[in-house]
Amino acid sequence: MPNVQVPDFDVTALRGVSLDSRRVSPGWLYVALPGARTHGARFAAEALAGGAIAILTDAEGATLAGHLGVPILVDDDPRAAMARIAAAVYGQPARRMAMYGVTGTAGKTSTVALVAAGLTAAGQCVGTIGTLGFRLDGRDIGAPTTTVTTPESPDLQAMLATMADGGATCVAMEVSSHALILNRVDGIRFDVAAFTNLGRDHLDFHEDMEHYYRAKASLFDAERSGCAVVNIDDPWGRRLATELTARGATLVTTSVDGAADYRASRWTTLPDGTTSVDMVTPSGRMGLRVGLLGAFGVRNALMAAAIIDQTQFDLADAAPGFAHIVIPGRMQRVALDGPAPHVVVDFAHTPDEVTAALAALPGPRRLAVVGCGGDRDRGKREPMGEAAALGADVVIVTDDNPRSEDPAAIRAAVLVGARRAAERTGAQVIDGGERRAAIRTALELAGPQDWVAVLGKGDERTQQLAGQIVPFVDAQVVDEQWQAVRADAGE
Repeated sequence: MPNVQVPDFDVTALRGVSLDSRRVSPGWLYVALPGARTHGARFAAEALAGGAIAILTDAEGATLAGHLGVPILVDDDPRAAMARIAAAVYGQPARRMAMYGVTGTAGKTSTVALVAAGLTAAGQCVGTIGTLGFRLDGRDIGAPTTTVTTPESPDLQAMLATMADGGATCVAMEVSSHALILNRVDGIRFDVAAFTNLGRDHLDFHEDMEHYYRAKASLFDAERSGCAVVNIDDPWGRRLATELTARGATLVTTSVDGAADYRASRWTTLPDGTTSVDMVTPSGRMGLRVGLLGAFGVRNALMAAAIIDQTQFDLADAAPGFAHIVIPGRMQRVALDGPAPHVVVDFAHTPDEVTAALAALPGPRRLAVVGCGGDRDRGKREPMGEAAALGADVVIVTDDNPRSEDPAAIRAAVLVGARRAAERTGAQVIDGGERRAAIRTALELAGPQDWVAVLGKGDERTQQLAGQIVPFVDAQVVDEQWQAVRADAGE
């Protein structure tokens, strides 16, 4: 615990923890962190008005809030201290459940969803935490959060306590690199931690790919996890597996078609869009039916199976849960009326993810609607366009979330990469303009046997542009634009 300036303060008397002064309730600890523009200690008076009975901060914050007359807990690393205190305040909920953490650039959401589906089929009450929300036994628990993928530690610990009190026997959660760097999962030791892959992303936050990798790899430190499950189809995964083996960690590996503990000896995409997999495990062979397309679905299903198999739960009981899974915004099929193209919506927003999403489509002709977000890593824009033109016959470049940037300028960078690759592949490259128009263009160009991938936003409910947040759901817009196409054709 941190050094306490007021010796008689009892941390166990706290009823909650918040780093947002507006969300403090009576009996809570307010955590005042240094920020990019100002210090959280400047809002301490507001927190005290809300009922805070103590403040956790650094030396600068103690100076700013020292006149307020409440106990001040001072720590050189207040984020790490916040995580430890939050775990204690909420009764160490992670110790009451089996904990599974999944990290990596792509596949976290799908793997977590598959683990949850499998454990539910095996009769468990499962909590899930990640970009699709926060759910207990399949129900949204509607917890407030301070971040998209992995909540800040006070929210995370409060959420875990809600799940434990609600009967959860296990929790599967996404663990982002931001969460690991910012101590959000400190105080939790995962029974099983899994690594999906590493591709270019978040280099506006991490200094370079090496720092990004080291952040992800820290989940597998001995104090943070027990067993490791690692995808060795990925070169960074192979490096991680080598490092874990060298230090004697408990490790199992997965691969779609290579030598690994869990691998696919054969897999086939079925006419209904699901995938039949013959899986080899350390215990023998097992057949899987996975409600996801192609190598994308196989790879994540293998990882989910390996995670479950490292627990006390029976994989044979869990495997049927993979069959009918539908993950919003993750290779999600969009059903359209009449003779219509096959359409999937996916969250792919890195070059590697675009490649994987397009490779999963059966063809015969693939069309990609793709863009890049504004105010983020600009270096991946040309590679995104290049990946799209290497994997699709038609590339329609559009807006993702432009945020404060000029949408046309972002598209121009993506188009450079797409047109460069198209010189080799012959792909047709189109500047599709704004997203709704681009989706319509793709639907007009696609035939009934073609596959259209609308990439980048997945299940997001809004679009951010020019300082505004407007409603926009890709799957809904696809259906709306298809109806308009049919109406204009007189159908």
